[in-house]
Amino acid sequence: MEQNGAKTIAGHPVILYDGSCGFCNRAVQFIIPRDRGGRFRFTAIQSDAGRRLLTEQGRDPDNLDTFVLIADGRTFTRSAAALEVARRLDGAWPLCYGFMIVPGRLRDGVYNWIARNRYRWFGRTDACLLPNPQERERFL
Repeated sequence: MEQNGAKTIAGHPVILYDGSCGFCNRAVQFIIPRDRGGRFRFTAIQSDAGRRLLTEQGRDPDNLDTFVLIADGRTFTRSAAALEVARRLDGAWPLCYGFMIVPGRLRDGVYNWIARNRYRWFGRTDACLLPNPQERERFL
């Protein structure tokens, strides 16, 4: 369904990721087959839709060092976003949500270390992930 030229996202959690990050693109590719119900929608932070959503959430659209989940009227970032995504996946992945008992400062410290090194470890791409035709409707 489209509204004003953009796909609507009503009722779907939206994952915003760094479209030029190899690790982030792999994370999206990891999530898709583990979200058999097709609940999640995806958009690169750099895209018009991503920038608009971040601005609507009171976030800086030029801040590319975080992973964002918008779900249930709330915005999650960093490790909380990753664990919220895991909680909503199929299979045993929701068990990872148990890591929420680890203090956020410690979880985010690990997250920040990975974020600082993601381009060096996983590379940088000039283009965002191109979904296959069956997945395309899940991307904004």
